[in-house]
Amino acid sequence: MEITMIIVVALAVLVGLSLGLLGGGGSILVVPLLTYVGGLDPKEAIATSLFVVGATSLASLVGHARKGRVRWRTGLIFGAAGMVGAFLGGLAGGRIPGTFLMIAFAVMMIATAGAMIRGRKDRDGESQTHQHPLWRILLDGLVVGAATGLVGAGGGFLVVPALVLLAGLPMAAAVGTSLLVISMKSFAGLGGYLTSVSLDWPLVAAVTAAAILGSLVGVRLTSVVPEKALRKGFGYFVLLMGAFVLSQELPFPAAPIILGTVAVLATAAAICMLGFKERCPLRPTTPVAVSMA
Repeated sequence: MEITMIIVVALAVLVGLSLGLLGGGGSILVVPLLTYVGGLDPKEAIATSLFVVGATSLASLVGHARKGRVRWRTGLIFGAAGMVGAFLGGLAGGRIPGTFLMIAFAVMMIATAGAMIRGRKDRDGESQTHQHPLWRILLDGLVVGAATGLVGAGGGFLVVPALVLLAGLPMAAAVGTSLLVISMKSFAGLGGYLTSVSLDWPLVAAVTAAAILGSLVGVRLTSVVPEKALRKGFGYFVLLMGAFVLSQELPFPAAPIILGTVAVLATAAAICMLGFKERCPLRPTTPVAVSMA
């Protein structure tokens, strides 16, 4: 068991490293790491991941706050709604079968991978033409928080676009503010899970410390590693991990179909990424005119 814990902690450093380099996305690997490597029950793994994500987000928040990239009022409003949703999601998650939670988590992984591969448009220099009403921001915060509390994922890739599109924040401020929101709703979701799940706190502390250490190192490497290429490569890795989780949780006939489909799509996307546009199977085709004569 000690060897397993050492492996989990070592891999948690890599998760934190990806968080520091990418500004998000790495935390979605905590649940499969704790479930399939650490041998934790899915509910315990999700609850542990909520603590790890919340603590790591708080550690990263300090640096962004010092650079003035945190909009406290907007973050607290969105985060408060997210906390309510996350707590309710945590309450529900503690009473839902583990297999269903892992399937939902795998779907979240695939959605995250798509967002990372697609990338996001930098709007630092743009101002939004309008902001959505307060009730819409609160409603979206509630929904995003519920997703986080239920499956222990859905951090920056959901929060950042919401802050840009709904609150009208520029991208840099949205990234910094999202860390405040993520930490708030992660701890709220943890509170919901703790009503029905108990944690191995020494393991929680070790994994959290390793993730924070990795994130600090990752931040220092951001000027060395090309962010765009790394984000897309990591996105494909998360996509494959999501397919793997689905193959573990679904019945036999579905597993090879899922893995095969994901492998084909990933290969096709890689061909397009490498610049072989004439061979890209995903490129749009020119519609053929049909004569009605």
